[in-house]
Amino acid sequence: MPDLITALHLSAPEATLAVGGLVLLMVGAFGGSARVVSILSALLLVAATAIAVTGPLGQAFNGAYVADPLAVYGKALIFLAGAVAIVLGDGWMHRNRIERFEYPILIVLASAGMGMMASSGDLISLYVGIELHSLALYVLAAFHRDDLKASEAGLKYFVLGALSSGLLLYGASLIYGFAGSMRFEDIAAFAAANPSTGLIFGLVFLICGLAFKISAAPFHMWTPDVYEGAPTPVVALFATAPKVAAMVLIARTLEGAFAGSHDQWAQVLVMISLISFAVGAFGGLAQKDIQRLLAYSSIANIGYALLGIVAGTTVGIQAMLLFMTLYVIDQIGFFAILLSLSRNGRPIRRIQDLAGLRKDRPVTTLALTVLSLSVLGMPPLSGFWGKWAVFGAAADAGYWQVGAAGLVASVVAGFYYLRIIKVMWFDPAPEGTAATDKAPIEAKTIAWASAVFCFPLVMVALTWLEPLSKAAAQGFGVQ
Repeated sequence: MPDLITALHLSAPEATLAVGGLVLLMVGAFGGSARVVSILSALLLVAATAIAVTGPLGQAFNGAYVADPLAVYGKALIFLAGAVAIVLGDGWMHRNRIERFEYPILIVLASAGMGMMASSGDLISLYVGIELHSLALYVLAAFHRDDLKASEAGLKYFVLGALSSGLLLYGASLIYGFAGSMRFEDIAAFAAANPSTGLIFGLVFLICGLAFKISAAPFHMWTPDVYEGAPTPVVALFATAPKVAAMVLIARTLEGAFAGSHDQWAQVLVMISLISFAVGAFGGLAQKDIQRLLAYSSIANIGYALLGIVAGTTVGIQAMLLFMTLYVIDQIGFFAILLSLSRNGRPIRRIQDLAGLRKDRPVTTLALTVLSLSVLGMPPLSGFWGKWAVFGAAADAGYWQVGAAGLVASVVAGFYYLRIIKVMWFDPAPEGTAATDKAPIEAKTIAWASAVFCFPLVMVALTWLEPLSKAAAQGFGVQ
């Protein structure tokens, strides 16, 4: 009984979200309004964040669940991103007359799965966490069920997600067959004492399955279509919380269970990073839809983030965490601006729709300019410091050629961010149109706050983000 109480105490964040999600489901089913459920869901995620940050550290369920600084850092970022997605989605769903109480509940349940991913200590909890969050995301992608593109997005995401789960399970079964254990600690001990080709073969399949979850190339085929077809607030969620969860899980799996096989798996991650650079940078050049453009941008940025894990050091893990934190803030601000803009009652989706925005919305134009330059990596904005960290970690670990390739890709990708800025500031608006529809206060507030964080408050923010990410990386125990 004491062990069970300890286990429940350690897993309190996920338990809170699971139980709270079921309670809120009953509230919605028995007449609670979607607005009330959304507010309660956002507060539930904030409460789960507080529980994770103030809770104890340790292992539970025979090592299947791990609560350490890396998990706590990841959960705080995941849960807060989920809460923001609920806030942004509530107003958008209401304005588009598709508001349903299930939307925030699905995000809560997905967040529980993502929290499990961040705390996974064996292959079973890894798979349970991935599937719990994935099933909720499949439904969210097709949430606007009367829209053909949303239905297509949900179907493509589901089918390709099933394929990635098959790859992941096949790799996990090979690892278990050779190592004789599901626990990461036991796998690490076996891999160090008995290196085998079969174990590495299973690891490659496992990496391929995980790469799908972060939309890393060449496993990115679902990303542009899902980003284009899914509701905009849902895409804001896809671009942030699930990617943080998957990156933390990849770091935990590779640096925990396969730390002794770094030379083998680092080669795979290097190739994935290089392909992601190329696909993200060059694929985005031909895009006209903003959300598809952001899909290719996310592919490239995931390639940058993977460089921190490739380094295989504490500095590398810290760089990855710092990059993902700054990236999440940039993306939230970017999508908040998209949700706040419309022309003659229609949401702005194409890049050309931003023409003349400087006259209609000068403050929003300035905020979007700052966020675009930040994602591009322009100094001294926040995106620059994230890329500086991951490129520096890769160079220090001897992967300077890969870092240089990432820098070149970043320059190429700069074209489509500069095109957005050029269209807003210099292109005239189409005759008879104006982006003067009333913008929702929550979207404007989040967008401007993100822009101010990117600049000029980024240096202040780094003074507390840097030690937090460093403590999380050191607490994880990578050498």
